[in-house]
Amino acid sequence: MEALTPAYRWKTEVYREGELRHGVLNGSLMIKGNGDPSFKAQDFWRLLMSLQQAGVREIKGDLVIDKSLFAKELSVRSAFDDETWRAYNALPTAFLVNGRSTSFRFSVQDDTVIVNQEFELPQVQIINNMKPTLDACGDWRNYFRYTVNPKAEGVTVSFSGTYSAGCEERYLELSVLSDEQYAFYTFKKLWKEIGGKFSGKLQVREIPLIATKVFEQQSDPLGYVVRDINKWSNNLMARQLLLTMAIEKNSIPANEENGTAVVKQVLSSKGLHFNELVIENGAGLSRIERISAEHLGQMLTTAYNSAVMPEFIASLPILALDGTVKKRLEHSAMQGNAHLKTGSLDGVSAIAGYVLDQHKKCNIVVMLVNHTQAAASKGVQDALIQAIYFQ
Repeated sequence: MEALTPAYRWKTEVYREGELRHGVLNGSLMIKGNGDPSFKAQDFWRLLMSLQQAGVREIKGDLVIDKSLFAKELSVRSAFDDETWRAYNALPTAFLVNGRSTSFRFSVQDDTVIVNQEFELPQVQIINNMKPTLDACGDWRNYFRYTVNPKAEGVTVSFSGTYSAGCEERYLELSVLSDEQYAFYTFKKLWKEIGGKFSGKLQVREIPLIATKVFEQQSDPLGYVVRDINKWSNNLMARQLLLTMAIEKNSIPANEENGTAVVKQVLSSKGLHFNELVIENGAGLSRIERISAEHLGQMLTTAYNSAVMPEFIASLPILALDGTVKKRLEHSAMQGNAHLKTGSLDGVSAIAGYVLDQHKKCNIVVMLVNHTQAAASKGVQDALIQAIYFQ
């Protein structure tokens, strides 16, 4: 927010190639992505409605997607862990739709396990071999398995195992389609639903200079978008944000190294020089990213005294109320009195942020644990927060 301002908005540009006459575009529709991490299906619907209002009803050519603002090598990074299809492993792209995430909803109705898509794409076929159980919900994801089988047109996702009725509704976020496929299938679905005609195919290439710009659509401001990133620890959105900073400093095509340089420039301008700081991708999915607890505390202090403080703190999860700390210290005196960001991997557990104590004084807390038994430190983290509150 220091680099871009909380008012920063991403744009998604729409071009056409060919003549438009009587509602028919005799050429291709072109979309240029600028890295918007928050572009959802409803934003795509709004964009296509604007396209129809601009006079386009039928597209005789193809859909062209221009992703050139992000470096090509970003799309060939390996997954962080063995969970290849999990949404948190999705890679950045300049045109990201719905986080390219397919949200599978699980429930039990009439002694039958129901598995469906929250935003349904017909190219994603579900094979459901799940069985209901009356066992406690517990760690529900450990009681079933899934397999993903890509096809020429779409993908098949098979589920087998058990699901407890006591779990009620639960969701599993998977990225089973490439970013290009997800965008193309979403376009075809929405365009058809609003009465548009299209029979072309997908092309991924840069938009030529001779193309005609139809309009551009802007995102919500960064001050709003950062809440989705921090409240729910959205790794892909955080990675998109790092690359956006590179774009805005004219480091195109954007990569992580250029985004990291911008971060360090901003820190340096604030008098913050962190020699140990390593940023690999802008998210927590890394075994080499690092910062000291002392320097993270200094950053939080600087943020508290900056002009972007209200937007930054508002983006952090509220203790025992929302986000990733909704279940922490529930029904305690600390409820609602801390804004905290968590971070966890196998062997890593961390928490940092602001705690308002019983005397209404704001305190900064940082606790970083790197150990094979790091997950066991959550009780100590909670005890530290309580000690700060009651001091």
